[in-house]
Amino acid sequence: MPKRTRAGALTALAGAALVLGTALAAPAEAAPKAPGFLAAADLPPRAGTSWTAGKVTAGIPEEVKQDICIGVGLGGGQDSWYRKFRTDLDTSARQVSAELPSVRLAKGRFAKLDEDIVSCADRIEMADPQIQATFQDHGTLPVGDGAHVYALRTVTAWGASDIRLISIGREGRTVTVVDWGQLGGFVDAPVKAFKKTTTTAVNKLH
Repeated sequence: MPKRTRAGALTALAGAALVLGTALAAPAEAAPKAPGFLAAADLPPRAGTSWTAGKVTAGIPEEVKQDICIGVGLGGGQDSWYRKFRTDLDTSARQVSAELPSVRLAKGRFAKLDEDIVSCADRIEMADPQIQATFQDHGTLPVGDGAHVYALRTVTAWGASDIRLISIGREGRTVTVVDWGQLGGFVDAPVKAFKKTTTTAVNKLH
């Protein structure tokens, strides 16, 4: 009897070790890979300075989460990445990309961003009566599964004027937002060059 009990215990231990070994040998779930991002040379040229690109970083910056135009539409930051770009002058830019679980959800994310950007000027003015916001739609681009370019100018009651170009694009399950800005008005916005930047951004996703 004791021999049989010991043998049974050894068999159980061997079985447990086999299960543990199998669990340890199972490959860990691979972390999502960041999509392709713009390089500094892909941004619209800025006279008197050059672009510097930051690192591609997981998540969404806090200032983007708080952004009235794109913060809600981009979601909470899961399976998202961003890259910031700067110059020695007042011009800056950033790209944020998100990988969605399905094409259907990516289409929904794209539609939500489009809706939020189109309504952004009105919501800015509602949030702060001292800011006048003007929106321009610069149309769609035939790249990937679609892209759209917009411009937004804000002028404060004390005279500060900012111009911003925003674009959204989609390729399969990936949605990307490119955001460019500087001091000035619509006349200062490099729309043609920014459209080229947007096309490059979508083409580089995969």
